[in-house]
Amino acid sequence: MRKRVTLTFPKQTVQMPVTYRLARDFNVAANIIRAQVAPNQVGKLVVELSGDIDQLDAALDWMRAQSIEISLANPEILIDESICVECGLCTGVCPTEALTLDSQSFRLVFNRSRCVVCEQCIPTCPVEAISTAL
Repeated sequence: MRKRVTLTFPKQTVQMPVTYRLARDFNVAANIIRAQVAPNQVGKLVVELSGDIDQLDAALDWMRAQSIEISLANPEILIDESICVECGLCTGVCPTEALTLDSQSFRLVFNRSRCVVCEQCIPTCPVEAISTAL
């Protein structure tokens, strides 16, 4: 089973080797999609966890016991086509090429199935046409 979660670490647990512990103690693989972690600051990690359902639940319980906040909501990227100016800046930061420019029309093409919701496109958009929705 797979679950995409956002983990928010308090300052005191940001140094903890969470992905190592998930693999070793719970046999849960963690694919890191996005990370914002720095010493002595609140950290955020978007990960896709995969493993047996019971092991995933045990891993989530363990993280909660470590004061790690877990958000199970799966956001999705939204593009406001009425605002988008088709500049293509978002295509340069998209790691999965979910955002591309059509070679004929030079219009933005969003392939939702390729999107991993890393959110790198959001701050890149100069007109704020890209956002997330839950």
